Amino acid sequence: MAELGCAISQHGKGVAGHGVMSGFSHLLQRNRNYRYTWIGQIVSEAGDHFNNVAVLSLAVAETHNGAIIAGIMLSRAIPAVMAGPLAGVLLDRFDRRRIMIASDLIRAVIALGFILAISYKQIWLLYLLSALLMLASPFFTSGRSAILPAITTESELHTANSLTQTTGWMTLAAGAFLGGTTVARFGYQLAFVFNSLSFLFSAFCIAQLRSPLGHFRAEKRAARETNIGRPWHDYRDGLRYMAATPLILGIGLIAVGWASGGGAAQVLFTLFSEMVFNRGPKGLGQLWATAGVGLLIGGFIGNRIGKTIGFENYKKTVFFCYVLHGGAYIVFSQMRAWGWALFFMGLSRAAVAVSSVLNWSNLLRHVDDQYRGRVFSTIETMSWSTMMLSMLGAGTASRYFSVRTLGAASGALSSSTALFWGWANWTGKLPEPARTADTEVVEIHSDRMS
Repeated sequence: MAELGCAISQHGKGVAGHGVMSGFSHLLQRNRNYRYTWIGQIVSEAGDHFNNVAVLSLAVAETHNGAIIAGIMLSRAIPAVMAGPLAGVLLDRFDRRRIMIASDLIRAVIALGFILAISYKQIWLLYLLSALLMLASPFFTSGRSAILPAITTESELHTANSLTQTTGWMTLAAGAFLGGTTVARFGYQLAFVFNSLSFLFSAFCIAQLRSPLGHFRAEKRAARETNIGRPWHDYRDGLRYMAATPLILGIGLIAVGWASGGGAAQVLFTLFSEMVFNRGPKGLGQLWATAGVGLLIGGFIGNRIGKTIGFENYKKTVFFCYVLHGGAYIVFSQMRAWGWALFFMGLSRAAVAVSSVLNWSNLLRHVDDQYRGRVFSTIETMSWSTMMLSMLGAGTASRYFSVRTLGAASGALSSSTALFWGWANWTGKLPEPARTADTEVVEIHSDRMS
């Protein structure tokens, strides 16, 4: 804790008066490529949340059966898990910008298809279209992570990662609220049309990215093209690369450890609001809003300390954050007073946001360019798979155990990942790998290329 506070204090003295928001604004002003990526992210992710609210609301309105929500969530999670490995291989073989644009265009068409579910009142269409939408998503989300080091300089990379993650948390809160308001006032069609247009806008923004190389393909890709008909061999190479690099494997495994309790936590939010605190929809909104504020605060803290702490202190900070995250969630689950429950929820989310920013920045710095697509898609697939099992487990266990007991178990599972991380660190199994550098593309960010 003292090291964390010291890092924040030292950073405050060393940035020449520039705060977090100033760093974000300077990045957006001087980096044309990242600016387009960021603007597209805001609109696209807001559209995603419009779709989520509309689909879930429509499903309940048509069936009056809350259990269908679990079915739709699974119909989205399973295709994302299945598509992840293929997405990683293709992103490391071909031009990542083109793959991201194709993903956006395909999703724009699928998003419009949800209007058919309104016209024909066929719930199976919600399952099918949700599955297709998420089947195309990993090609974009993993691509955005893989392309980030190629559109920023080494000095910008941490700030860009922090802003990308913080923006995602902001759009979650704002997009869900605006989506609900829009659906309530104007109906489902407008939400689906906006979602489709948001993908088209994102595709336009990604199309504006420029590289002096004329492409955004991974370096050293030629060796992989001999296996064009055997993508599994490429994916297996990516797994071997992760296994041979302890830090990358460690970050992937602690993400899985978090998801073992994090998936259950998503399900328990509604149960805590409805059954434990008797706050209804208003309480659920307050709970999600508090979680969002905690994530934003943690994102800002992670951005600040990530610029100053060394590698050893980074590993200690991650250990502390996971202990704090899980511990705060356990305390939240046992609170009797609503105000204190919200406080500990916010604290839990702030802690996990700090660790998320720091971990992702280290992945971006250390993963070799030729493996980035596979590494990011594999971690995403692992997390999705674990969260899916965690959600199913929480839903089943809620029939036999109290919500508070499940909340404590969820926090303990999320925090247990710190034990693995701490053991690996203190036994010397997490050395810092060699830094990668995209030396050929470090100038592509400049406005001079516009």
